Amino acid sequence: MPAPLLRRRALAGIATGLAVPRLGHGQAARPLRFVPQADLTILDPIWTPGIVSRNHGLMVFDTLYGVDTDLRPQPQMAAGHVAEDGGRRWTITLRPGLRFHDGEPVRARDVVASIRRWGQRDTFGIALMAMTDQLSAIDDARLAFRLKRPFAMLPDALGKPGTMNAFIMPERLALTDPGTQVTEMIGSGPYRFLADEYEVGARTAYGRFSGYVPREGGTPSLLAGPKIAHFERVEWLSLPDPATAAAALQRGEVDWWEQPPADLAEALGRRRDIRLEVLDTAGSPAFLRFNQLHPPFDRPEMRRALLGAVAQTDFMQAVAGTDRSLWRDDLGFFLPGSPMASDEGMAALSGPRDLEAAKRALAVAGYKGERIIHLQPTDYPSVSAMNLVAADLLRRCGLNVELQAMDFGSFIRRIANQEPPERGGWNSVCVSTAGASWVNPAAHNYLRGNGRRSIVGWPASERLETLRDRWFDTPPEEQAVLGREMQRVAFEDVPFIPIGLFYQNTAYRGDITGMVKGAPVFWNLRRN
Repeated sequence: MPAPLLRRRALAGIATGLAVPRLGHGQAARPLRFVPQADLTILDPIWTPGIVSRNHGLMVFDTLYGVDTDLRPQPQMAAGHVAEDGGRRWTITLRPGLRFHDGEPVRARDVVASIRRWGQRDTFGIALMAMTDQLSAIDDARLAFRLKRPFAMLPDALGKPGTMNAFIMPERLALTDPGTQVTEMIGSGPYRFLADEYEVGARTAYGRFSGYVPREGGTPSLLAGPKIAHFERVEWLSLPDPATAAAALQRGEVDWWEQPPADLAEALGRRRDIRLEVLDTAGSPAFLRFNQLHPPFDRPEMRRALLGAVAQTDFMQAVAGTDRSLWRDDLGFFLPGSPMASDEGMAALSGPRDLEAAKRALAVAGYKGERIIHLQPTDYPSVSAMNLVAADLLRRCGLNVELQAMDFGSFIRRIANQEPPERGGWNSVCVSTAGASWVNPAAHNYLRGNGRRSIVGWPASERLETLRDRWFDTPPEEQAVLGREMQRVAFEDVPFIPIGLFYQNTAYRGDITGMVKGAPVFWNLRRN
């Protein structure tokens, strides 16, 4: 069904009580029912940077540290740490009583294996492991890092927000090659993954883990503090039709819809029994990413040619509507307002837009009409919208674009494919991520230039890598200068093109309380 018709159908349903198939409750003790941003098709949150997989990971796994809303790391699975030898040796002690969902105790060797696997996939993890001479388990309760030089951000790395977090799993699973997906979901988090009920395209179910030991004291704050599960059961339901999701929320058949499209969110927010809230106040940076392993976007001049054609306003209005409080069109290569953000090079995105100049620049860059495979996940509204705008823009710039539409599960697998476009790969795509990971180079998975070791797009830029390495050794008061230099280089090498920052509303029933700011997490929630 075309998107405009879906919108009209759903808006009519909010006003009149649309007749759609009802979702039965099915049990006396009501579970919390949640409609995620997209279907959960990749279970391994270390293998993919997909946010839906990250959210699933937060249910099942725990981390040694977790950052609070001020992005300060707090001990989580860790009872604490001792830094010695001038900060070159860190000993971390686990909290007592930690157990995995299979009943086995969490041991230091599980943590070591998990960190090593994560440290081959995540940007911050790769940096930490490059500074590590030795990581070992001292005994069941303690592990030690011996570093090549002092690294004060070690807890920040192990408790990072964003995606590809340092989740802890049993050693036997963590020994899986990082390029291979882990499919057995055994963690030590507040909820157990109910594997026998998992059905792609329909439902994911979780049961409260009675053996979970929350941190004592404090209050929940982003990924820090006590994680207390009040619901015995949580169900994620795949409802890609916005009309069905809107009607189910109104009727109380679901409790929480993570990402209603902007027009439906506005209508839902007028109802007294539904609450509308922006949980992630850092926002979601959106960007146009190129496959830089294969022509034609392997050449920086091809990517630079498009800078003058991109109008962030067009993308953001398609994603978040006309309410300017829900988006910004001044996104550079770092999160606006963060210490690393600057106006360096921003004229490339803020000056007058000129499609004809872009066409000429593409011709000078050597474009000769090659087919451009651009991907679109049709069942993820915000990402679908930005890819439709991008495909239209690229065509107006004279590129021979083939828009390939697919479900989100196929999309997330496709963008991980490094093969040439003619053998199942791709050329360009728009995605978004968590804004907290864009505040500095440490956790910024997309501002890398390490080629095939990077994530989707695989850009190569020795200059970006050099500047990033320097950043870790630069005093905080001098890091903003490096941030400005990194942005200058990024506008030249173009690892991606920023297309705007948006703030996603979430919608939930009025009887649900305890929402934690920053991410869709399921601890602290209650039904009144």
